[in-house]
Amino acid sequence: MDKKQGVNTDYVVIKAIEDGVNVIGLTRGTDTRFHHSEKLDQGEVMIAQFTEHTSAIKIRGHAKIVTPFGEIVSEKKE
Repeated sequence: MDKKQGVNTDYVVIKAIEDGVNVIGLTRGTDTRFHHSEKLDQGEVMIAQFTEHTSAIKIRGHAKIVTPFGEIVSEKKE
């Protein structure tokens, strides 16, 4: 698989620690928009990738996120 210049093809792993974690993909380009969303329940895992269309991933809810740069746990919404 060829990597396109300027596009990070690393994967991000998101594991829901509680029900109702929202994962939202945002578009690349001059206008940033939502282009995809998923809802994860406790224990579910999603593997996401930054592509030529996805420039950012927003995670809302209590989840563990694993990237090539390290791990982080998002906080519960109070």
